[in-house]
Amino acid sequence: MKRLFTTSVAFALATGTIAFAGGMAEPVMEAEVVEAATSSASQQIIVPLLLLLVIIAAATGHNAAPT
Repeated sequence: MKRLFTTSVAFALATGTIAFAGGMAEPVMEAEVVEAATSSASQQIIVPLLLLLVIIAAATGHNAAPT
């Protein structure tokens, strides 16, 4: 009987300290994410134009080496 009492007291103490280990903490609020609009129609045409220039330059095949 003494052994059962000692075991139950040990389990009660162990679970009691685990249950209250965290304590009461203030909730953490995450910062609001704000997305800035940085794209416009004039900026969206630059990449295709540069790609077109590279394709044209490669297709013409001008050799810059001296003859």
